[in-house]
Amino acid sequence: MLIVNADDFGLTEKVNQAIVQGHRNGIITSTTLMANGMGFNSAVALAHATPELGVGIHLNLTTGKAISCPSRIHGLVDAQGLFCNTPEWLVAKLVTGKLSLSQVEQEFRAQIGKVLNAGIMPTHLDGHKHIHLFPPIFELVIRLAKEHGIPGVRCTREPALGLLELLRRNSSASVQVLRGYLLACVLSLVSVKLGAKLQRARLKFPSHFFGIAATGFLDADTLRTIICHLPQGTSELMCHPGYVDSDLTSTHTRLLKQREREIQAMIHPEFKQLVVQHGIELINYRHLN
Repeated sequence: MLIVNADDFGLTEKVNQAIVQGHRNGIITSTTLMANGMGFNSAVALAHATPELGVGIHLNLTTGKAISCPSRIHGLVDAQGLFCNTPEWLVAKLVTGKLSLSQVEQEFRAQIGKVLNAGIMPTHLDGHKHIHLFPPIFELVIRLAKEHGIPGVRCTREPALGLLELLRRNSSASVQVLRGYLLACVLSLVSVKLGAKLQRARLKFPSHFFGIAATGFLDADTLRTIICHLPQGTSELMCHPGYVDSDLTSTHTRLLKQREREIQAMIHPEFKQLVVQHGIELINYRHLN
């Protein structure tokens, strides 16, 4: 079984359009919604019009404007309420005690509340730039998932797959490829213990995960490799489809044309056929046991 989850739903309207296109015409089965994205309202409308698309929450502490009042989360935002953090900055402030976890909880509650108030029952929680995997934050995410009846949380246990081929096809970006591969290895090690915590909390997650090492490089060749070598059990594939416009450029995301390459792969007829040929069932988090 395979969950194909498109991150960043709600980031912009063009990202929303690509994700829904990938669901209706391709292999995308799931997405995670950014409560503070400029395309939030259009994402909500599309979600209600596309009930078979699983919608989770993409918890965010690094991009855009916070939901909470800046005075209540002053360690997370600037005076205008904008997140000004990299994941590394965020972790460093938490480790050194310069940021209270209560401020993180305040913002997470605001984001979850906004999604619930929009009439969406989330299938799962994950984190923009994987910030939910930092252990103290992960404990909070588990508690909030249980409290709000959200059944699943992303866990990124990613098998090593196709590094040499990825390097060969993207030789001009070898440093970025290796950085992504290293991040995937680190998060996989962390996720071994996190998975055990999810099991104890009776929260659902797939056995395997793909997409961190390939972030920015998820083309047709990489997608073909993943599908053709999918392990037994349930897997999640993370993707970032979208179309580039001025709104997307203004978010300062590093993924621009890469998003357009991903949506073209996701809707190519070959991959629906490959899924059938390999006997893979496409699901979302609702269907996890």
